[in-house]
Amino acid sequence: MPLTAITRAVSSSLNDCQLAFVERQSIDIAKAVAQHDQYEARLASLGIAVVSLPALADQPDAVFVEDPAIVLDEVALMTRMGAESRRGESASLAEAIARFRPLRWIAAPGTLEGGDVVRIGSTLFAGRSARSNDAGIAQLARELAPFGYAVRAVEMRGCLHLKSACTYLGQDTVLANRGWVDLAPFGMARVIDVAPGEPAAADVLAIGDTAMVPASFPETARTLDRAGWRVLAIDVSELQKAEAGVTCMSLIFNG
Repeated sequence: MPLTAITRAVSSSLNDCQLAFVERQSIDIAKAVAQHDQYEARLASLGIAVVSLPALADQPDAVFVEDPAIVLDEVALMTRMGAESRRGESASLAEAIARFRPLRWIAAPGTLEGGDVVRIGSTLFAGRSARSNDAGIAQLARELAPFGYAVRAVEMRGCLHLKSACTYLGQDTVLANRGWVDLAPFGMARVIDVAPGEPAAADVLAIGDTAMVPASFPETARTLDRAGWRVLAIDVSELQKAEAGVTCMSLIFNG
């Protein structure tokens, strides 16, 4: 089944983005826009149908469409983001997703962000973080149980989202920074470690046998190449100043 990706254009207010672990630097908006355009082009080059939504001028972080929603084959779950200032991103994104999936919503006191959720088959691993709490993880489990999904909570530390610490590459393999995440819930999955000196390199977007990797992590890219993945390097340096990863700028799903 063909893949669809929902993306959103870079906001002119990106310099006002939320930051948790990165020191604030001035972002060149024009360069960030060009890098995001290239990101969308790379998705299209992999045969993915890209649905690009317009920027939200008053929502600096809205380019990170992964956080407000989790899209599965049967349903889409609209999250209640832990960053309260970001909750205004959800309405227009929900309208776009509703063309493809029925919607469910996380409710207070739960908080959950899509960047904290790593899916492997029918299991969703949910990171406990400053953005996703136990109530949100419990709601995720209740909403998805009727569709046959299991949810496992994951302890993490020192990073923004679970996908900052580990991502799923396919082939029962995760790419991880062991210093930032407890990998025990992942059971017997094979682990590829990020390269020394590249602690933030675990956020990689895997599509089939291709791994899209930020150009700022060349050693981890070489590790993945040696392990058999086709590496697609991409410059997202301006977007990384807003704590971007390559997973967080798209919602990719079947159909």
